[in-house]
Amino acid sequence: MRRLLAALLAGLVVTSSFICRASEAAEPPPLNVPILLYHRLGPVVTDEMTVTTAVDESQLKLIKERGYQVIPLRKLMEAYNEPEAPALERSVVLVADDGHRSVYTDLFPLIKRFQVPVTLFIYPSAISNPSAPYAMTWEQLAEMKASGLVDIQSHTFWHPNFKVDKKRLTPAAYEKFVQDQLVKSKTVLDQRLGLKVDLLAWPFGIYDDELTKAASEAGYAAAFSIDRRPVTRTEKVMSLPRFIVTDADRGDRFERLLPPK
Repeated sequence: MRRLLAALLAGLVVTSSFICRASEAAEPPPLNVPILLYHRLGPVVTDEMTVTTAVDESQLKLIKERGYQVIPLRKLMEAYNEPEAPALERSVVLVADDGHRSVYTDLFPLIKRFQVPVTLFIYPSAISNPSAPYAMTWEQLAEMKASGLVDIQSHTFWHPNFKVDKKRLTPAAYEKFVQDQLVKSKTVLDQRLGLKVDLLAWPFGIYDDELTKAASEAGYAAAFSIDRRPVTRTEKVMSLPRFIVTDADRGDRFERLLPPK
């Protein structure tokens, strides 16, 4: 009887150890990747969203010198969606919102010089629009896309403030307005640039359950906010966080936005 009991206990210990090891093996690698968001560049700061070209150059140099790797946003999404994907250690993602012409004149040369991938979130109503002289042209966007370093995704059709629009419209009109903003942007970008747009950046970082549901139904696989923290596996896919980069993010302050060593 004692031998039988001892054998049973030994079996339980072995089984428990096996289950523990299996559980550890199934644990997905950690994810801690910051998305750094730019808007405009230029020789001088004209507003809080401007990063001077010299500062942006120093930021890219720091990323390289400290041994970080700039990865495409798509690669981050693959890791987020696939628990078995390799860990993205010391990785960072670069994106730019809106489609300001300085992204072409100032950022694009740095993208090519440092050979770093960047995703642009564009609201197409401004592109090649004479009433929006601050914006890029379709030809410039096509050139950036052709470089192989630039992906182009949606920032809605004309960058609305959904909080304001929800107050001024009836529920039915607001629902149609949201649908138009989400779908028309995808359609125009796809047709003009030969894309398959499925990522969205929320204008002004505004999102709620109603908007995220509409975005998902419109065919977006993920959407991005301006909540200041890195992307981890605990984040919701339709409101993934990003850090807005400013001209004050220099040296140690900028390095604090990057993953810990």
